[in-house]
Amino acid sequence: MDTRENSTIRRARPKGRRLSSILRQMAADHSRERISIGDLFDTMGDRAISALMLIFALPNAFPTPPGTSAVLGAPLVFLAAQLTFGLKPWLPKVIANRSMRREDFETIVGRIHRWLAWAERMLKPRLAIFAEPPAEYLAGAACLLLSIVLLLPVPLGNILPAITISVFAFGILGRDGLFALIGFVMTAVSLVIAGGVIYGLVKAAIYIVVQWFA
Repeated sequence: MDTRENSTIRRARPKGRRLSSILRQMAADHSRERISIGDLFDTMGDRAISALMLIFALPNAFPTPPGTSAVLGAPLVFLAAQLTFGLKPWLPKVIANRSMRREDFETIVGRIHRWLAWAERMLKPRLAIFAEPPAEYLAGAACLLLSIVLLLPVPLGNILPAITISVFAFGILGRDGLFALIGFVMTAVSLVIAGGVIYGLVKAAIYIVVQWFA
């Protein structure tokens, strides 16, 4: 199903519904055998890019079924780039068609629901200058870098970037500049740690190669 070509007929999210409630309802829908990224995109069609980024980032902050990072990580690159340039959310068909079993999705939602509901209660409009353009575009650029790090095969390298992207998404979604500020600080920490791990892995690989041919 090409959800992008039919973007004009996306289903509207019921007004007043929290993101945590919408995800739980999808996870409990036993009429679905699998849930695709396109399904999420359709359901959240009238939401900001930040809501979609949160859906794809937050599960990576927890232990999840194998392959989850590959399914949910790629959309973050596209969404973060769109946030950076102030564009409307869009995903190519090859990504939108990726899916997982409903049971796996239910497991993921069960793990993140408590934290998602807690953050929704904490959000409130404040320090809006840090959660609205042009700061929002800078947040998008930071999320773009973190999304690329998230896709790299770095041991345990997806957790902190995923949490940081989630914090940014919460801040922008709730126009809460405090969350956005925390996100900028966490971005610096995430990139330093990821850079150190990557440097260590590359150095170790070079050492092994040199010893092998010595």
